[in-house]
Amino acid sequence: MKNDLILANVAKHITLDQDEVHYFTSLLKYREVEKGASLLKEEDVCTTLSYVHSGALRAYYLGKYGKESTIMFAIADWWVTDMYCFLNCLPAMTYIEAIEESYICQLSKEHFDQLLAEVPKFERFFRILMQNAYTREQLRIIQNLSQSAEERYRNFLQKYPLIAQQVTQKQIASYLGITPEFLSSIRKNLN
Repeated sequence: MKNDLILANVAKHITLDQDEVHYFTSLLKYREVEKGASLLKEEDVCTTLSYVHSGALRAYYLGKYGKESTIMFAIADWWVTDMYCFLNCLPAMTYIEAIEESYICQLSKEHFDQLLAEVPKFERFFRILMQNAYTREQLRIIQNLSQSAEERYRNFLQKYPLIAQQVTQKQIASYLGITPEFLSSIRKNLN
């Protein structure tokens, strides 16, 4: 059943009764996304929150001179959006693209707000997701300020072994804030 994974994800933090399960799943829209397809582009109003059922997505910022800086990866069982813009119905600051063929389910901002009003348990669920995301990003910033590129790469491999297998070295370098050539040099030194 296509809802099993997302319901297991939700069940990590809250327990739903059958009516709540039915209501929640009725709000979801499933999509197949081809590799390379964009889910969100900078300046588009961010209106959806996506759950990755299978595949992999990447959120990135495109700098003034066209340099891509990866903000996050989202593989199976992860959620992704441009959260600030989603919550405030603003034009996106980031891009979200499929880095491999993906199957996702999306919750629109309108349905997200309805869900929080109709099933207050989801306030807890999304609070926990946002706390975890905030903590992850705060630790990433501290690591970027305090660790060498090699240490950051080792931590990435240790913390996200599945992601490291699904994304390119160029994308990993972008996430770490280094050039692909420098990452190649680090990888040679580790072998």
